[in-house]
Amino acid sequence: MINEPHLLCIDDDDKIRELLKIYLKSKSFKVTTASDATEATNLIDYFLFDLIILDIMMPGKSGLEFIKDNKKKLITPIILLTAKGEPGERIEGLEIGADDYLPKPFEPKELILRIQNI
Repeated sequence: MINEPHLLCIDDDDKIRELLKIYLKSKSFKVTTASDATEATNLIDYFLFDLIILDIMMPGKSGLEFIKDNKKKLITPIILLTAKGEPGERIEGLEIGADDYLPKPFEPKELILRIQNI
């Protein structure tokens, strides 16, 4: 049996988190979710993930702050998801360690292709 890639989806929107989980599981991924950066930090301390899908705009610590706080201990690729598509924000995310960037709303198939490319 081949192991399913284990993804961590971090988003403060319950509906988006649940839809991502359902869709990605249907595409043979194992999915763990977190509603904020603090919960996600606790998860990465205990589990090894193959990829992180990360919302930028969250209450408390933003996705960019999560990367800054954890990138030194993470070798995990990160795809940023956000409703804000400003070029400066995309550039900042990539400069601090994100591997890809996908603005919301997004086509689920495009997310799968980006995951596979990473």
